[in-house]
Amino acid sequence: MARRTDAYFERFGFSARQIPEPPAAGLSLIVVIPCFNEPNLIGSLESLRESERPEATHEVIVVLNSAAGAEASIIQQNERTLRDARVLIEKQREPKLTVRLIDTRGLPPRHAGVGLARKIGMDEALRRFDDVGMIDTGVILCFDADCSCAPNYLRAVDEHFRAHPVSPVCSIYFEHPLEGELEREVYEAIAAYELHLRYYVQALRYAGFPHAYHTIGSSMAVRARAYMEQGGMNRRQAGEDFYFLHKLIPLGGFTELNSTAVYPSPRPSNRVPFGTGRAVSEWLQQPRMKTYPFNAFDDLRVFLQSVPSLMTRPELQAAPESICTFLAEQDFDAALVEIRSHTSTPAAFAKRFFRWFDGFRTMKFVHNARDKFYGEEEVEVAGAKLLDRLGRSAAGDSRCELLLAYRKLDRGL
Repeated sequence: MARRTDAYFERFGFSARQIPEPPAAGLSLIVVIPCFNEPNLIGSLESLRESERPEATHEVIVVLNSAAGAEASIIQQNERTLRDARVLIEKQREPKLTVRLIDTRGLPPRHAGVGLARKIGMDEALRRFDDVGMIDTGVILCFDADCSCAPNYLRAVDEHFRAHPVSPVCSIYFEHPLEGELEREVYEAIAAYELHLRYYVQALRYAGFPHAYHTIGSSMAVRARAYMEQGGMNRRQAGEDFYFLHKLIPLGGFTELNSTAVYPSPRPSNRVPFGTGRAVSEWLQQPRMKTYPFNAFDDLRVFLQSVPSLMTRPELQAAPESICTFLAEQDFDAALVEIRSHTSTPAAFAKRFFRWFDGFRTMKFVHNARDKFYGEEEVEVAGAKLLDRLGRSAAGDSRCELLLAYRKLDRGL
């Protein structure tokens, strides 16, 4: 008998079924955790275990992974993590919170990385939802092996998707710790990097970009059906979360969950070419954080305000030079002809336009404006400019005070 997932796995699958044990009936939420060279997995599992539980059954799938030929230290750490996790699972068996381990050490070096590890776990979650007939409503929740969460985390995610039955995917509020047992410089670095992340999203919203959301791998959740229909997770070794979510965001129905929180680790790391760990590592070598220039978003705002008129206007008028240069490089005139030819209403035009001028192309524009016109800007300077333009203020001029003001913005406070 054909299964709903057969076509997906034939086209997009990477591995065969990994978990032989059948899922419990009524399974509605599966947390997927990629785990590579990670000493803190037990802390993450404990944080999930202590979270308030939804009434429905849920699982945690840990994907222990490394590339073939990995360094001895990585192999040893993975062995310790696997052993400790098995002990914890045996000690804390619960009928409504089952932890499953997938051991995928020895992955092809060409593809090994966080994207493939997430894919293996999320694909397995899809299989398990198919087993119990929950593809339409089952939720795949992404977490990381160095994260913790707020006490209401699992219940809040479950209640959010029940309250938003047509939402295919959501972004969950996050905060990096700003104090703790690490060196003071690490917390200074993470405050600067988180300010950069929040500034970028709020600057896009200021400019009028309709798909401005955080794309953090450890704080996103997707319905199994939407995951399957959009071809699943990619195998990128970094930025997999950005590319995955920006396939789903333009579909509509994207939501944000701000009543709970994920707390990602601020630790430095060089495992990926960009992202949190890399940013912290670079700060420790040179303590300053640059971000995108505010002028780029002013230019973007001018352009996006003109989008409705582009449906009938013969050509773009009075656009900033940074916009004109970029659009010429992107063959905008031909794209506009194609968009117009397939739309007959303003709503359809806007939808198709922003499928072309999507999150990828918007980021390319911002990079182009930075590199060719305005240069980088200190994150504190750019962040203060945007707050001022929005009519908001921070309690002071320090980096942490600016960050706290942006956290309030992101939570709608």
